[in-house]
Amino acid sequence: MGSPFPPGVPSRRLAPVARNVSVARRFVRSVLDGAAPEVADTAELLAGELMTNVVIHARTEAEVRVWAVDGRAQVRVTDHRPECGLVPHDRHAYACTGRGLALVEELATGHGVHSTEDRKTVWFEVRPRTPGPPTSAWETLAPSGRMATVTLNDVPYSLYWAAQQHWEGLLRELFLAPAAAGFAQVPPADLATAQDTSNMICACMTTAVRQETPDSSTLSLLVAFPADTAPDVATLSRVLDQGDGAAQQASLLTLPALPQLRAFRHWLFEEITGQLSGGHPTAWTMTPGTPGATPTDLAPWDASEVEAANVPTVAADDRNRIIAVNTAAAGLLGWQAHDLLEQRLTVLIPEHLRSRHLSAFTSLLLTGEPRILGRSVPVRALHRDGRLVPVRLSVQTQEAVDGRTVFVAQLSTTTTPPTAPGSASFGAQDASSGAAHGGGYATRPAPGPVHLPVTTKKARRARIDRAAPELSLFAEAGRALASTLDLNERLRRVCRVLTQQLTDWCAVDLIDEHQLVERVCIVHRDPRAPITPGHFGTLAPLSGTASGTLPRVLRGAGPLLIDVIPPAGRARSPLDARQLELLGQLGGDSAVVAPLRVQRDVIGALTLVRTGDERPFTKEDIPLIAELARSVALGVDNARLHQHTHTNAEQLQRALLPQLPRVEHLELAARYLPSSTTAEVGGDWYDAFTLPNGDTALVIGDVTGHDLQAAVSMSTLRNMLRGIAVNHPEPPSDVLHRLDLAHHTLTLHTTATCIYTLLKNHGSGPEHSLHHSSAGHPPPLLTGPDGHTRYLDTAGGLLIGLDPDLPRHTARTPLPPHSTLLLYTDGLIERRTEPLDHGMTRLRQHTARHARDPLHTFCDDLIIEYGTDNTDDIALLALRPTPPGHPG
Repeated sequence: MGSPFPPGVPSRRLAPVARNVSVARRFVRSVLDGAAPEVADTAELLAGELMTNVVIHARTEAEVRVWAVDGRAQVRVTDHRPECGLVPHDRHAYACTGRGLALVEELATGHGVHSTEDRKTVWFEVRPRTPGPPTSAWETLAPSGRMATVTLNDVPYSLYWAAQQHWEGLLRELFLAPAAAGFAQVPPADLATAQDTSNMICACMTTAVRQETPDSSTLSLLVAFPADTAPDVATLSRVLDQGDGAAQQASLLTLPALPQLRAFRHWLFEEITGQLSGGHPTAWTMTPGTPGATPTDLAPWDASEVEAANVPTVAADDRNRIIAVNTAAAGLLGWQAHDLLEQRLTVLIPEHLRSRHLSAFTSLLLTGEPRILGRSVPVRALHRDGRLVPVRLSVQTQEAVDGRTVFVAQLSTTTTPPTAPGSASFGAQDASSGAAHGGGYATRPAPGPVHLPVTTKKARRARIDRAAPELSLFAEAGRALASTLDLNERLRRVCRVLTQQLTDWCAVDLIDEHQLVERVCIVHRDPRAPITPGHFGTLAPLSGTASGTLPRVLRGAGPLLIDVIPPAGRARSPLDARQLELLGQLGGDSAVVAPLRVQRDVIGALTLVRTGDERPFTKEDIPLIAELARSVALGVDNARLHQHTHTNAEQLQRALLPQLPRVEHLELAARYLPSSTTAEVGGDWYDAFTLPNGDTALVIGDVTGHDLQAAVSMSTLRNMLRGIAVNHPEPPSDVLHRLDLAHHTLTLHTTATCIYTLLKNHGSGPEHSLHHSSAGHPPPLLTGPDGHTRYLDTAGGLLIGLDPDLPRHTARTPLPPHSTLLLYTDGLIERRTEPLDHGMTRLRQHTARHARDPLHTFCDDLIIEYGTDNTDDIALLALRPTPPGHPG
């Protein structure tokens, strides 16, 4: 027990009351009056922490001994409750309690605890100018008496820690100043029981966590509690609820619990009391959510996730200061991200609404009651230049592993343009969701993983020993995920990698937008494995009541280790039944089911199964699988984002394209094919309409660029051309000239190619004539019924948007019956690997061979021939005159 104290050591007996903490400090200072200042200061500070622990936790008379020898300070603090063991806490920078023993660990050169039958002595030694950590450690005592095991499934570590530190702070204030707080009505015995029970729960939970390898955001724990402690836990819960109520009325200095902390505390205490009374465990993921604490929001907050998000995101702490912001949010509001850090959130709020925001924010902290947490609210944010930017704003609270609660706000832009200062609002709300701000599709970078404290040497050793194989596995998996944009093929490839190096077989289940679970991939190491189409497809809805391993994971738990796989007959829900059926049919002796999580959303699950008992999965495999699941989830999310953006772009593009008119003696057909290698909307377009005089106008064009701005410019050009053509239909060169002048006057930022043609029928004969003019567009191709082809390139001119004053020309070409006129965009003929002339020659040869094909077949063959792996959009418009009596 450190150095034995010599005879005649100064000592002081003190009653367990708060004022004696300062008495103990002064006593230590007086004894060490001649010691080095840094020694006396440190000893005084640490003695006060140990005396505080006696007052709050032991609540017996204390004896403080202190002496100095050879410049070293020795301090002993003894109480008479040896059964009340020490409860060291993990060190968290933002913890409001549990700092005393951590300070002793940090500042003393030696420390420890010694217990006898009737007393417990905590000691420390301080030496001058002695760097390095102390060489001794705390002796912790396990609870005495009969123990019972409580199963706590899917415990979010960061949420547990935040709830624990809040209730400890609340108990401390209630204990040290009950009368001032208005808590004289709480019996002192109940308050003492609550304090002792809190210590017991913290000690038991700490012991259980240290048996794990907590590199996932949730832990499933087997915690040993005293078997007769249920009534005491109920007392603790009751005292905390009363204290929380007083905090909500501003009767305490301690702030009330935020909704997610209160919900978790109730769940934890109910699980302990319920299971000790014979009840069955209910996972945290199976409990109803509260605002800001839905069961899927189990990942601890991580600044790197904010920085990596595509959605404009800002995170603030409870001091209303910005602690993380991504470039999307900063750019939206005219800032550099680093310039916003540590500024108050009000810098982004219109000035006339800042007091309203502060009132709402303060109300949340003081009452713990949310107003609009999680709701998407239309507001206005303050741009750095003073403009007001319309956004939709939503805020969620999230716990961090360092003990903080942070407020994560996501902003999505609206379609309303920015306005001058003075109207509407930002920040009078507490409040997320929305589409990414900015340009087109971008691959999301993987945020850094959140590593919870690794408390076992075994876990650290396992990481070192397996570092090289893991690097190889991650490299192969990364290449598989990046090898294709097709989601299902991407998953098959990465699963093949996993079956080669890690598991015997694996499966991937994804959640769709309707909360249905679909099994999209199963890969077995043995190609003869009986995998049938019946194993795939929709499994079952992910309902709030579904239980079992897979439902728990899909609601945010895990990764979960299954070391004994139950038979399908023991399934606890339809979703669980499908999982157990697959495990039974394909075999399995151990498995790990890991969530596929993207930021705060779970989008699916990865199941890894080993079929032999010679190398089963163990807890040591969890960190590796958790990292792999993060990579797979990112790959799924990127593929879905690409597909979603590609689909939206295609739908937008097609919505901008017209329906073809029905014209007597003419066949018309059109096709549009978006690029196969980009997810963005483009500027390719075509149009066909009948003019008031009976002529038919055919148009095709291509706006420079391949983004939303190009699509907007394309739509504007099309509408302007329609108006000009109806008002002044001919000649085509005049129409293009007027279009160029209007475009130059209204929009100076884009150029475009275009062909405008008029189809005329002179009299009742079968022959039509084509009047046409081109603005830098590839020439139309005319193919006769005999296969003769020629490009109509005699009426070329400059692109729209270059110089509206230069002259344009109109050409006239006869169109014989059954000939085919083809208008197209450059995506049909341009290839990066060959000259343009080769593409034009190949197109002539193709149309010559198919000159007599039905017009729709003619167009389909063109798309099949030239649309494979096209790197640019393709639009084409085909026309074929038909004689009277021929179906048109």
